[in-house]
Amino acid sequence: MIPDVVWASHERLKNLLDEAGHLTGAPELVIEVLSPGEKNEKRDKETKLKLYSVQGVLEYWICDFIQKKVEVYRREQTALKLAATLFSQDELRSPLLPGFNCLVSKLF
Repeated sequence: MIPDVVWASHERLKNLLDEAGHLTGAPELVIEVLSPGEKNEKRDKETKLKLYSVQGVLEYWICDFIQKKVEVYRREQTALKLAATLFSQDELRSPLLPGFNCLVSKLF
């Protein structure tokens, strides 16, 4: 399962890449854009959420372009938990990305 977007800090990235430049561990942030269909939604919201949680991802965003919302999951101890559901008028921020903020409406 390949995520749509990943982000890793410089510190973490140097430990994640093998000699060929492939990721061998979990980045800090993973972003998925929901594909239409119940099967795809279930994969992103259940299977991938569980996988990224086990692998040690710190934050997981699920972007739903149909409903124009972003679900933000953040690590709480050993698992990713839903921290916020953001809609068009809300601002997306992350403690992983100091200084970053974006209106959800700008993503869609």
